[in-house]
Amino acid sequence: MEGSLPGMPDNSVLETVIHEPSMSAGELEMLQFALERTRAQFAWKVAGLDTAGLRQLHPPSTMTLGGLIKHVARCEDNLTAAFVTGEPVDPWWRGADADSAWSTAADDPPDELYALWRAAVERSRTAWARVLVDGGLDQPSKFATPSGEHPNMRRALIDLIEHYIRHTGHADLIREAVDGRVGEDPPQP
Repeated sequence: MEGSLPGMPDNSVLETVIHEPSMSAGELEMLQFALERTRAQFAWKVAGLDTAGLRQLHPPSTMTLGGLIKHVARCEDNLTAAFVTGEPVDPWWRGADADSAWSTAADDPPDELYALWRAAVERSRTAWARVLVDGGLDQPSKFATPSGEHPNMRRALIDLIEHYIRHTGHADLIREAVDGRVGEDPPQP
């Protein structure tokens, strides 16, 4: 896969090459860049680990990189379903409680965790591309608040970016504890 890091299995990560837009790009292009950059950063932080690495704790937290991968996959699917498509969430998540991603990741092999996340990202990318072509960021999302208000797609995209930023910070600390990997962006060609 393009962007895989040397010595890592090609199926372990999403692309880690960061494609910079023009410094004067428009709002949509900049927001999409922010999301893809944080996905690349997260991918780099969780990439190429074996079961032990994905299960390692960083006390006092009980978070693991495997739990983060599974949680972020669930968030991609849930946000896409609730805000972008209005369709039911991916069948894999139905019936699972909100915390199950954290508690069940230790039972999953690394290849399954990476594949789960990659598939959720691809579903999300496809849905976002379709909806943004059909109305842009100002259109209302499919989600309705208890008062009946529909946040616009801009809000949904910002929420997804914010979620990645928060969890990339967690992944940064845990990965440093696992094997010393530090840095903001993955190495670029």
